[in-house]
Amino acid sequence: MSADLPYRPCAGVVLTNAEGRIFAGQRAGMDTPAWQMPQGGLDEGEDPVDAAYRELEEETGVGRDHVTFIGKTADWLTYDFPPELALGRWKDKYRGQKQMWVHVRLDAPDSVINLNHKDVEFSDWRWMTKRDILTVIVPFKRGIYKAVFKEFAL
Repeated sequence: MSADLPYRPCAGVVLTNAEGRIFAGQRAGMDTPAWQMPQGGLDEGEDPVDAAYRELEEETGVGRDHVTFIGKTADWLTYDFPPELALGRWKDKYRGQKQMWVHVRLDAPDSVINLNHKDVEFSDWRWMTKRDILTVIVPFKRGIYKAVFKEFAL
């Protein structure tokens, strides 16, 4: 993979509940378990915080009116794709992702979570602890998740 390739700009969302547990979704259509927090690419010219809210609603049905904004990361966080992903899905277009993360708290009942709202990204979801998520996340994202949890003091 070339170090000359750019990072794909993305937004990620840490959605917590009143007990401080963190939303994690099982990626749909995966042969092996692949849990993650909501995230996705920025549209051209889109503000990262707006993108985070858009991704949250598209992937979980949770809208801005269901959450309270807690904070966002101070800067972009990056990770490189493993070679098999960089050569497959992104076809040598990106070396990895740069992400701005937003932390929001769900103020509505769990029943507002609708995995079929728009984009079916997740086949299942659950509230997890930080330790749970770090155990089930794909290894190449573990470092960025640790950095996000540290920055948000989770």
